[in-house]
Amino acid sequence: MSAARRAPLRSNPSRRSHRTAAPVRRRAALGAAAAVVALLATACTSGGTSGGGGGTGFITGADGIATVDPDQRTDLPELSGPTVDGESLDVADYRGKVVVLNIWGSWCPPCRAEAKNFEKVYQDVKDEGVQFVGINTRDASTDLARAFEEEFGVTYPSLYDQTGKLLLRFEKGTLNPQAIPSTLIIDRDGRIAARTLQALSEAKLRKMLDPVLAEK
Repeated sequence: MSAARRAPLRSNPSRRSHRTAAPVRRRAALGAAAAVVALLATACTSGGTSGGGGGTGFITGADGIATVDPDQRTDLPELSGPTVDGESLDVADYRGKVVVLNIWGSWCPPCRAEAKNFEKVYQDVKDEGVQFVGINTRDASTDLARAFEEEFGVTYPSLYDQTGKLLLRFEKGTLNPQAIPSTLIIDRDGRIAARTLQALSEAKLRKMLDPVLAEK
């Protein structure tokens, strides 16, 4: 056998690196997609509760409202981008106000049921240092979202999050949105104070909001 035949084959490091990196990128993309699917699989529920305790720092009452003490609250993740009206919005700009954050879709019947309740409470409290913000998700176009706002007279802004990427920024084990609709109350320091995973009546929305609004 010639020396050339006996010589070991050498692999191309750059080619091997490329083959290794591609599956890693695919797995990461699939993981993110699976997380979105898991969230949207719970979409459009009319009610429900989520347990607290176990180191989570929050407690969910029989009414489906989860709350957490101020010293155990987590910061709201960075939530910014275009609105359904084509403007730019950064929720961090409302630091110093209490923020009511509502996740909704025009295709979701419970979201439609609660929309007028949110607008009514917003009009009542917007001069008391409260800002309402929506996150519209899974609507195929902003036209659908704008039609929803017009139908129900919604005047506060909503971020347009068609694929749910903003919702994935919430950490597991916190008061993160896990259904559509979900509503979070954000305290004046930009921390998540309360959450519910159900459509809200006017009375229940006020019940969530009032304790945080009363904090000094």
